[in-house]
Amino acid sequence: MFFDNWYGILRVVLVGTIAYVALVILLRVTGKRTLSKLNAFDLVVTVALGSTLATVLLTKDVALLEGITAFTLLVGLQWGITWLSVRSSMIAGFVKSEPTLLYIQGRFLPGAMQRERVTQAEVLAAVRNEGLAEMESVLGVVLETDGGLTVLHADTTNPKGAQSALEGVRRS
Repeated sequence: MFFDNWYGILRVVLVGTIAYVALVILLRVTGKRTLSKLNAFDLVVTVALGSTLATVLLTKDVALLEGITAFTLLVGLQWGITWLSVRSSMIAGFVKSEPTLLYIQGRFLPGAMQRERVTQAEVLAAVRNEGLAEMESVLGVVLETDGGLTVLHADTTNPKGAQSALEGVRRS
């Protein structure tokens, strides 16, 4: 139960080290986006890589080369999909969600909040997390594609002709 043999321990150390190094090399070669948390697709890839690493480490039936092949496949698919998504709006629309406005200029947007399953208490917590005590200090709150809440401060100005940070945000 606690110890079978030294071979099992040696296998985990050796295979784990090689698999870890291979995964780090793959992630460095493919860039920062591979482990980003920009959308649900990126999260799935991150979880799948972790699950694959655990399987390679602890399952004697999975050979090291099979694990490295799985890493390469997952990273390659993620790279390919993100490459396509910046070149095709159809692919981007399938893979990525849009940020959603939940609060704007003094009013909550209940339809958007209900659709996104976000409570008023969660929006207020995000505002407090920004160090703001009054909702009058808030221009808007956006649910980002990674699930995080962004609080836009009301005291920021937008000079005429400047691009708005709310561009591309779904409004109710």
